[in-house]
Amino acid sequence: MEETKHTNQPETAEETAQAAPETEIPVEETVQAAPPDEAPKEEAPKPDPVEELKAKLAAEHDSYLRLAAEYDNFRKRSQKERDNLYTDIKAETVGKFLPVFDNLQRALDQETADEAYKKGVEMTMNGLIAIMEGLGVKSFGQVGETFDPQLHNAVMHKEDESLGESVIAEVFQTGFKVGEKVVRHAMVVVAN
Repeated sequence: MEETKHTNQPETAEETAQAAPETEIPVEETVQAAPPDEAPKEEAPKPDPVEELKAKLAAEHDSYLRLAAEYDNFRKRSQKERDNLYTDIKAETVGKFLPVFDNLQRALDQETADEAYKKGVEMTMNGLIAIMEGLGVKSFGQVGETFDPQLHNAVMHKEDESLGESVIAEVFQTGFKVGEKVVRHAMVVVAN
């Protein structure tokens, strides 16, 4: 038997062309510089520095106006809180003196033979009322007023043809308020 030697080498030119793919040699690209007498291509227009400064100024001015408005709102809110705090403290203080007012009112309603005693209680009551009025305290809940559930506390109902609808017929306890804040609701009897 005859041995055949196989080699991996191609025998014909055609086989050589198929077996070895063509390799390309890279061609260096050349960069051509623009001739000195030609102007370079136009780039994006540069922003105008004046316009940039105007935009920055407008942004800073807007920021300043916002800050000024926030400060003004803070100042108004703080003032309102201070005013409300003052009214709340005044109302609480007046509330502490109301039992004294009630006791003086009961003392005045009692019959007494001692005119000097009665005169002393009246003077004390008038002094207390003058101080309360000086603090801006207003009393309410008098007979004949129209019933208001935000100011009055109706503890009884009474039929009385001489009085109109929802009119206060009797007052058990006078109500007080400081400004618009109710310190104590009036305890009343409502007619019809």
